[in-house]
Amino acid sequence: MQVYITAVEEGFLYGLLALGIYISLRILDIPDLTTEGSFGFGSAVAAVVAAQGFSFLSFIAAFLAGVLAGIVTGLLQTKLAVHPVLAGIITMSGLYSINLMVRGSSNLNFNADSIFTKLFNAMNISGVDKKIAGLIVGAVICIIILVLAIIFFRTHLGLCIRATGDNPDMVKASSINVDFSLIFGLALANGLIALSGALISHYLGLSDQSFSNGMLIYGLAAVIIGEALFGKKSVALGLASAVVGSIIYKIIVAFVIDVSLFGKNSENLMKLTCAIIVAATLVIPEMKKQVLNAKLKKETKNNA
Repeated sequence: MQVYITAVEEGFLYGLLALGIYISLRILDIPDLTTEGSFGFGSAVAAVVAAQGFSFLSFIAAFLAGVLAGIVTGLLQTKLAVHPVLAGIITMSGLYSINLMVRGSSNLNFNADSIFTKLFNAMNISGVDKKIAGLIVGAVICIIILVLAIIFFRTHLGLCIRATGDNPDMVKASSINVDFSLIFGLALANGLIALSGALISHYLGLSDQSFSNGMLIYGLAAVIIGEALFGKKSVALGLASAVVGSIIYKIIVAFVIDVSLFGKNSENLMKLTCAIIVAATLVIPEMKKQVLNAKLKKETKNNA
């Protein structure tokens, strides 16, 4: 049971990562590959700031670090006309070295200064209660930010960002600054991704260079799973479904490990599991659509 509680807890913490990827991929319609770099950047900055005794301030610093990464990617795209994919790769590659420089090594342990450790010690919580408390904290943080994101995308600036993703040419004709909207959207997306990295580091009590590996595919899986379940009806539903997809993905991974679906190699085959999940969520809806189209064609032919 603890395995699944932990999975849901991590699902909420990684939910901010899924929100960031949803903003760049679905709202801005940009395949932003900055993700792994900004996630690691947020983790590194949060660890260094928290290790100095500023636990709460570390989250703000991590968010701003992600915002900076998003701005760099946005400027490469808008001002230097670099292809979106290449712009993300450039920023991500640069951040790999920057993250090492920020930590001063490949990993940094700050468990004593972790906000989760301080909270649990103050409440004298341990064992299963610690898992449940962590789940509640993660859920509250994720839900609050989700609500704020939904509210933001109903404001004038939020609507401009949405319009930029839908039809940039029309937005230009409406005298809206497309470049600013795009840069702001990427900054917000990577800020949330970096904040997710900070939360995970605080949850684990350390920051490691390997933490960001595979974060892009994880976020994509969360978004795709959410859309497969709830569809693409609105931005608000899309943002919420990304968080739900993150939780479901973590539960699936926990199930694979718990039942040893791949035997002794279950933990070593998480990347394969992720690939299978993403493939399934992409293929199954398409197969359903093809079956439905075949039925409609058959009915049309019979009626004719």
